[in-house]
Amino acid sequence: MLRTYKALIRGSHIEWQEEAPNLEDGSVAVHITILQEDSIISPAQRRQKMVEALAKLAAINAFADIDPMQWQRQVRQDRSLPDRES
Repeated sequence: MLRTYKALIRGSHIEWQEEAPNLEDGSVAVHITILQEDSIISPAQRRQKMVEALAKLAAINAFADIDPMQWQRQVRQDRSLPDRES
């Protein structure tokens, strides 16, 4: 499975912003995608965008046709477990 790690490239060096990958032999093949500067936002800006998005959903009553009790029953529906009798 591919994993994603946050980092900054400064010249020819990578500075990990969060957990760094475990490099057992000191190297790993990577694909690097350059993000646009405006896509890197602060946590405060991210929170504000989330608040705005939730306010828009509330304004259009986006979840009006969802019965919360029925949804919860479906989500919590029992399923058979491996190596166990039903």
